[in-house]
Amino acid sequence: MAISEKLLRALPKSDLHVHLDGSLRLGSLIEMAEERGVVLPSSTAEGLRELVFKERYDSLVEYLEGFRYTTAVLRDAEGLERAAYELMCDNIAEGVRYIEVRFAPQLHMGESLDMRDVCLAVNRGLKRATDEHNRSGPVQNGLEPPFRYGMIVCAMRMFTEEMSPYFQQIHRVHRESPRDYVGGLASLELARAAVRIRDEYGLPIVGFDLAGQENGYPAIDHIEAYRYAHEHFMKKTVHAGEAYGPESIFQAITALHADRIGHGYHLFSPWLIEPTRVSDRGTYVRELAEYIADRRITIEVCITSNLQTNPNIRLPGNHVMHEMLNRRLSVTLCTDNRLVSNTTMTNELKLATDTFHLDAEMLKDIIIYGFKRSFFPGSYLDKRTYVRQVIDYYETVARGFTEEAGEA
Repeated sequence: MAISEKLLRALPKSDLHVHLDGSLRLGSLIEMAEERGVVLPSSTAEGLRELVFKERYDSLVEYLEGFRYTTAVLRDAEGLERAAYELMCDNIAEGVRYIEVRFAPQLHMGESLDMRDVCLAVNRGLKRATDEHNRSGPVQNGLEPPFRYGMIVCAMRMFTEEMSPYFQQIHRVHRESPRDYVGGLASLELARAAVRIRDEYGLPIVGFDLAGQENGYPAIDHIEAYRYAHEHFMKKTVHAGEAYGPESIFQAITALHADRIGHGYHLFSPWLIEPTRVSDRGTYVRELAEYIADRRITIEVCITSNLQTNPNIRLPGNHVMHEMLNRRLSVTLCTDNRLVSNTTMTNELKLATDTFHLDAEMLKDIIIYGFKRSFFPGSYLDKRTYVRQVIDYYETVARGFTEEAGEA
């Protein structure tokens, strides 16, 4: 079976690592900024692509610069609902059938918007687009699986007063407190609120995440938040190994009980391990990779994003996904940020297929892993039924392309 872009677009896909505030439509960002009085570096899509949302970035810091503009227009319920709705529509249009949208409620809170309001607004947008699609003929007639989604709330490893009104307030109240205490307190507040909102309003808040700058901001500072999430049966993922080394990944899966790892790019970077802590860094990396493989801890791989935030990678072929595949790790491809990285799920699959010469079997495994290792908002039996529907639909689509190619 030839793996064409047309086929990749048609196949059912998931995206388990996509940030709402990094995935706005560029035209919508411009419109929303004008409506809310947010000043952008340019008022045109071309200008913003040149100045902010680039093809390549010099560092993770530059990559994150665009979020100061996207979060600024997402501090009211209308903006959040619109962004969530459009993100869902864009995914549905390219064949994505399951998505876990992650966002940091504390970045969007303001005087008239609390954590509950943020979550409810995001869910309204996601649900509206989902319901519209699931009322379509193919879904109603059982010809394709329905669209499903979950929500993942993100705590922040590092934050400043400039990031949102919420963080301004917590800085004022705890100005004399140690940085790690304030960060841990904000995360614990988020975990408690997420569990309460999930349970009281029945929202599909399926996971807890930790995002932001790794170096100098260890995950261990947020252990109480993750313990609370863990004790209340909320699934857990952690941005780890994106801009720091294997120790960050180890901490995520041990101290924070991570079920999945976001990025994990530096899993095979022994030179980033502190030599004072580990005597044999090569063995440490090897055993860590074996542990992850054996426990089937899935890595949310974001190739384009990693190329942009790690300029030393330079070429897709240098990405460590090839090593992950060689070691039979459980990996699934994700976009990270559709706007900031200027990508889609189809693009990520095409990039991986072309770069790592994926055959039909490998491609299917990677795509289906996304559904199997999702934090599905339902019972285990419901999830098994849904995954079976997806596999059947996948095979139907693939078979159609094979027959079409044979006739040609």
